[in-house]
Amino acid sequence: MAARAEGEVDMLKGNGHGKRGLVVEDEPSIARMCIRALGVEGLEVDIASDGKAAQVRLAQDGDKYDLCLIDIRTPGMNGIELYHYLKKTGSRMVNRVIFTTGDTINEEIRAFLEETSQPFLPKPFTLEELRAVIKKTLEEQNG
Repeated sequence: MAARAEGEVDMLKGNGHGKRGLVVEDEPSIARMCIRALGVEGLEVDIASDGKAAQVRLAQDGDKYDLCLIDIRTPGMNGIELYHYLKKTGSRMVNRVIFTTGDTINEEIRAFLEETSQPFLPKPFTLEELRAVIKKTLEEQNG
């Protein structure tokens, strides 16, 4: 995955079930795993390398997303700041977030994850674990 300019977002096609996901991830290997997992679940996938790029995309097309997979530790605007932006703007995406993090020991991050009650995956995670949380989150949306 090539480096992207700030605010640039890549888009990859899923298998066409009409759902879209936004992945906010700065590590290319993890972003590729997320693309695969979301694609298998039928989502078209946009990738943002940081929270600021995701914020731009969500401001433009936020109503088109069914799921947002956010790495808490991204450069620039991090996942916590992005989540607070979603809450502040009243975005429906605030309840469609799955967090990932490699830092579950940090007290601030643990408190944040408990406060949001959103699903999260500690890094490293397997493709199967990622697919399971994506599937569960999408099923809960469909009620």
